[in-house]
Amino acid sequence: MIVQFAAAVGRAGLFLSVAALVSGCATQTPPAVPVEAPASVAAQREAQQRALQAQPAKPALKRKIALGRVTNETNYGRSLLRDRFDDPLGKQVTDMLSKALTESGHFLVFERPDVGRVQEEARLTGEKLRLVGVDLLVVGSLTEFGRKVIGETGFWSQTKRQVAFAKVDFRLVDTTTAQVIHAASGAGESSNEAASVAGFGSQAGYDGTLNDSAIRTAVASVVSKIISELANRPWSTAILKVEPDRVFLSGGKSQGLQPGMQLAVETRGERVKSPQTGFEISLPGRQIATIRIQSLFGDNETNEGSLATVTSGSLGAYKSEDLRVVSKE
Repeated sequence: MIVQFAAAVGRAGLFLSVAALVSGCATQTPPAVPVEAPASVAAQREAQQRALQAQPAKPALKRKIALGRVTNETNYGRSLLRDRFDDPLGKQVTDMLSKALTESGHFLVFERPDVGRVQEEARLTGEKLRLVGVDLLVVGSLTEFGRKVIGETGFWSQTKRQVAFAKVDFRLVDTTTAQVIHAASGAGESSNEAASVAGFGSQAGYDGTLNDSAIRTAVASVVSKIISELANRPWSTAILKVEPDRVFLSGGKSQGLQPGMQLAVETRGERVKSPQTGFEISLPGRQIATIRIQSLFGDNETNEGSLATVTSGSLGAYKSEDLRVVSKE
């Protein structure tokens, strides 16, 4: 009887030890509690807003841009039943790029891949489609795409991590010379992890949304690089009309122009052909006047303009097409 009791006590002790071990393996680190900085979040936001308002206003020219060829150059999504024109992944990248460029607020994006459908709709309604030329054309492709599963297995625990990776390469082409003025790459990664202990825990099957998330992150990365590159290029706009007491400019609120802003008026430099490169080069112009924005007009970025007055110098001896307006440093 004593022996049976001891055996029972031993089995109970073993069970408690195993339970404690399992419990220890399954214990998770408690979530971190966010600690607010000495300055409150509201105070930090207010300070950031004051800093932004203290910065001098700077025009931000929205360049006209269109999407050209965007294709899938990876083996993903390829099959014998699809030809090179049936490229769903390439179309997905095109749509994501168009959306990211439009939402950035730095570009006027024009349709090119599906312009045939726009023309067909115009014919149905009897309207004449007035296509607008663009400054830059974006071409590129999805160059890398793949998935992998990373797992770790312990004595009591098991983890499974699904990872999707994507890389896109794009280049900006000047539509007047067909020269590639900038090339940029963007990469993105998305993952999903599931863990279990002693057979208990979350279970995860194939997650197809990781593909979309990885591509979207890669596209957002390359758009950010394109914006940074073009931001370093000088801002300028054209003069629409000159009257004795006022000057009408192209561009308004959407491009960052504000009443009270002062801009410089320069002559357009002579264009000469370089014997070295074969390209035409614009010689530097000469500043002839300074103008101040008085008011803005127009209700969207396609018809906005500004009304300005001359504060120094004179525009009387020049035609408006021979002049350009640039931001003062």
